[in-house]
Amino acid sequence: MSATDLSITSIKPRIGRRGLIIGVTVLGVLAAMALDTTVVVVGSEQDLRVAGFSPDAYGAEQFPRIRDHIANRAVDAKTLSAALTSDRKAAAEKYGVGGMMPVIPVELTGTFGQAKGGIYEVAVDGIEGVTVRVQTGPAINGTDLRDAPGDIAFGEFKNQIEYQDAGAGINRAMKAEVLEEIDTENLTGKTVSVTGVFKLINPKMWLITPVKVQVQ
Repeated sequence: MSATDLSITSIKPRIGRRGLIIGVTVLGVLAAMALDTTVVVVGSEQDLRVAGFSPDAYGAEQFPRIRDHIANRAVDAKTLSAALTSDRKAAAEKYGVGGMMPVIPVELTGTFGQAKGGIYEVAVDGIEGVTVRVQTGPAINGTDLRDAPGDIAFGEFKNQIEYQDAGAGINRAMKAEVLEEIDTENLTGKTVSVTGVFKLINPKMWLITPVKVQVQ
């Protein structure tokens, strides 16, 4: 056997052992990666987080419970008006959610007047000295629906933009479910039953965002 043959013979085992070690290491890394991998179902909550925040998906998810929450707590407009006139602070604590400017759920039946910018003034029997308005779009403004249940907090979102977008997504979900099938441009003179919510800024001026609208 030549010197060259001896050299080749001695090298081959060393290469084999090195390859085996590398192979085992690679398999170990792959196994660790598999254990650390989470399967994400398309459309699930994890999928939304991976894809980025979707205001419309969030609104569609949240609106049904917000609607039911408001409907279950809504106070008759005449009762609410009298309570606010008698003791604003007590009425706000009893019926509202929030701090300095609470959001209050209300229900009423009245006659719609002229619309201005998608907002109708409503004449409600038994209520005097209070301007009652209902917004019907096309633009639905404010975050009253988002704030109505009292459990959607800023800390749940990445930043202020997402927090605002969440409110807009809920508004769009409401519009799609509640207002889409209504001829909102021609409600003047019609009797309409409304369940909704408004932010108590001025007890003599209510701007209601609806969650239920029934044209009689």
